[in-house]
Amino acid sequence: MKKFLASFLAVFLLALPVVAQAGTVTVKGSDTMVILGQRWAEEFMKKNPSTKLQVTGGGSGTGISALINGTTDICMSSRPIKDAESEKLRTRFNTTGTEIAVAKDGVTFYVNEKNPLTSLTQEQLKGIYLGDITNWKDVGGPDAPIVVYSRENSSGTYVFVKDNLLGGEDYTASAQTLPGTAAVVNAVSKEKNGIGYGGAAYAKGIKELKIKVGSAEVAPSAENIKSGKYPLSRDLYFYLRNKPTGEAKAFIDYALSAEGQQLVTKVGYFPVK
Repeated sequence: MKKFLASFLAVFLLALPVVAQAGTVTVKGSDTMVILGQRWAEEFMKKNPSTKLQVTGGGSGTGISALINGTTDICMSSRPIKDAESEKLRTRFNTTGTEIAVAKDGVTFYVNEKNPLTSLTQEQLKGIYLGDITNWKDVGGPDAPIVVYSRENSSGTYVFVKDNLLGGEDYTASAQTLPGTAAVVNAVSKEKNGIGYGGAAYAKGIKELKIKVGSAEVAPSAENIKSGKYPLSRDLYFYLRNKPTGEAKAFIDYALSAEGQQLVTKVGYFPVK
């Protein structure tokens, strides 16, 4: 009898339908990318209601730390992962991670709409952010002190500007540090002598500066960023501990699909495909 019941139970269990468990994928990191990540997640979950995506910011450094600590599935980063960070990942998970470029961006410098300047050279921007240039008249603007806004050091954009514009030197001590690009844009929109920087998608309500290259003024436009003509172009990344599988892979495939890349453009960044 026991043998019969066991056989019956086994058959019964095999006959039960397989019920997919609702999964949760966590996505954390770059504040530059958070609005894009949230748009992707919203549209993906409409098509895949059994999957829950949790998208939060905090900065690229915070996202990479979460990846190393095992507290996020996908890290969003507006800068490449550093060698020291890859080494920590290898030590803990025996992997150097997987890097996937999902969009392009051009780091854009913003000034107040009342500022008459339309462009600056990279050397002039460097001088302002190192504190060597402190008055707008020294770069062709009005006789007024320059109010410098920057990002927190956990920001990938902060690191990108430091590495690619400042030559690795420290920002001027007078720079006011703000928690996100939206805060920088808000501050510059209210301070007529202000200057700040961030992703191109946030350049609303203020004036975008072009980068002066020789006699040309290069705007952070889609064409210039995609071609690399804009000198402060960069890729935006997803990082994972291993090659993506399951729901994480499905989400990344969506982000890289024609529809996902159209969302990149709608948000204000630039597609990689």
